[in-house]
Amino acid sequence: MTTIEYDFEVDASGLQCPLPLLRLKKAIMEIDSGKIVKVIATDPAAHLDFGVYLDQAGHIALKIHKESEKQIFYIKKK
Repeated sequence: MTTIEYDFEVDASGLQCPLPLLRLKKAIMEIDSGKIVKVIATDPAAHLDFGVYLDQAGHIALKIHKESEKQIFYIKKK
């Protein structure tokens, strides 16, 4: 697995919708354009919420890695 350098990490493990998305939005507001947020989520629907948000906001999902019980997202702020 390729490692992606990131600037901010959000561990949303154990949180259900909409909390992982709210944590991502908060992190995006705290970083500068071009920076990368790593989000760890265990909510199986997180990728759906994140996908809609990213489409609307214009941020970029660089990589989504799924493991048995969690998903790891690398998102670049526009």
